[in-house]
Amino acid sequence: MTPDSPPERKRRRGIYLLPNLLTTTALFFGFYAVISANNGDFQTAAISIFIAMVMDGLDGRVARLTNTQSDFGVQYDSLSDMLSFGVAPALVMYQWGLGDVHNLGPAWSRLGWLGAFMYTACAALRLARFNTQVGVADKRYFQGLPSPAAAAVVAGMVWVSHQLGWQDREVAYAGLALTIVAGVLMVSNVRYYSFKEFDFRYRVPFITIVVLVLGLVFASINPPTVLFAAFLLYMVSGPLVTIIRRRQRRASRRSDAGSGPR
Repeated sequence: MTPDSPPERKRRRGIYLLPNLLTTTALFFGFYAVISANNGDFQTAAISIFIAMVMDGLDGRVARLTNTQSDFGVQYDSLSDMLSFGVAPALVMYQWGLGDVHNLGPAWSRLGWLGAFMYTACAALRLARFNTQVGVADKRYFQGLPSPAAAAVVAGMVWVSHQLGWQDREVAYAGLALTIVAGVLMVSNVRYYSFKEFDFRYRVPFITIVVLVLGLVFASINPPTVLFAAFLLYMVSGPLVTIIRRRQRRASRRSDAGSGPR
């Protein structure tokens, strides 16, 4: 270093406490969901995944609001998501229903745990793709079903079925199909609305608060059913919107071709 050159800044060590504490809380509940499923407490396991989803949604927003984003936080959040929304839902679904299909024969037994593994692998691929597209992709949309939403669909089905006492083979088949479909949609190119345009720092119309209150009241009537239905509708919305937009583009091209010079 020459005498005229400015002194080098020392790299500040340490991590931001609040957002990483929220990420750790999400990681804890994801791990606790696996423990609860192994103990046969599937309702607690499903609720733990939903709590992890809430914590995961808070840590990023808190980091942005307090200007405490960091590369460490991004990587830590991704690892937490892998456990809470990749490994935990697959194991909860397997312990609840997919493991019971072994009674139909060895082939069905393999299909059960392979379906759970497929979901986990798709979640890992989806998170890896998301990390490589940060700052490039359109923030208004997600490419593929977000892993927290996929986990909410899988955990929601377990929660609803456990509450209603559904433990038939047909329900296990439906759980296997739902797990595979959720995994495939995570790595698909189907676009989902991200809801990132909502900024809680600014004023909103009064009707917005009224709608939120009504939504909370409606959800409190039967939380498992309402949450499962809401996230299932969100999962289906991506392919439906994609099909509608493709048909609109085709119709637009046909109309343009028909109105051209003759």
